[in-house]
Amino acid sequence: MTHGPATDADVARWTASLGLDGLVDLHVHFLPKPVMDKVWAYFDQARAHYGTDWPVHYRTAEQERLTTLRELGVKQFAPLVYPHKPGMAEWLTSWALEFAANVPEAVPTGTFYPEPAAASSVDATLRAGARCFKAHVQVGAYDPRDDLLKPVWGALADAGVPVVVHCGHGPLKGDFTGLAVFSEVLERHPDLTAVLAHAAMPEFTTAFELMARFPRVHIDTTMVGVPFSQKMSPLPADWTDRLAEFADRVVLGTDFPNIPYSYATQLQAIAGWAADDRLGEPFLRAVLHDTPAKLLSV
Repeated sequence: MTHGPATDADVARWTASLGLDGLVDLHVHFLPKPVMDKVWAYFDQARAHYGTDWPVHYRTAEQERLTTLRELGVKQFAPLVYPHKPGMAEWLTSWALEFAANVPEAVPTGTFYPEPAAASSVDATLRAGARCFKAHVQVGAYDPRDDLLKPVWGALADAGVPVVVHCGHGPLKGDFTGLAVFSEVLERHPDLTAVLAHAAMPEFTTAFELMARFPRVHIDTTMVGVPFSQKMSPLPADWTDRLAEFADRVVLGTDFPNIPYSYATQLQAIAGWAADDRLGEPFLRAVLHDTPAKLLSV
């Protein structure tokens, strides 16, 4: 079994050694500069918020961040945007669609918030070609079961377009976080292609239970199993046992650029799981490329 890349400089070579022509990352963040600046300012105060420092590893200008992804061999990615209050979702979605139109590696994405315009906005975004959406229940501090979102979840389920949902309690519990809440959305919309961001940490076991119940539920690898996260949300002892059950529903996500460690660190964690004989290189190829590529239609 191949080990993960030692450093970012080794990522492209390591990816090629797996027979892949690049990586497909389903969980990357690009935002309008004023919004990204505020996100980074929040992480500057991470010790107050989370009890630990969170130095953003790739705190560079937008074009430099794009160059970094290209050097890493990320051939396609979903630039996820998310609102934290009413009136932001349509603006962020418009920005994300324009960003994707100008960046060949970026797929068109959208977002939403429980407000009267949500359903019509999502319909328009789907017609505009969006191939992924982001729902950030924690940051948005909204109830995903809100009546204003029922037609949104329904439209996404009907379209088969994936939605990356940050509904877990990590890194901070919110008013409406937790899989007990989001499971009610899935019960109403069982055909929804939902990607549980961060594998719904720390509710890893419950995430797998939802995957067993709903065949279109996936998990992403964002910040999962890396040393930074292991201190706060350690993986359960049966982690690779459960991965073996759902090997085709695990997708690469990294949270680039807002991670407090290198991109290679996430790949090292994934490679470590693949050391299990039931997973191996076929699992790596699926997670790093094939499954996210299928979800994003690239």
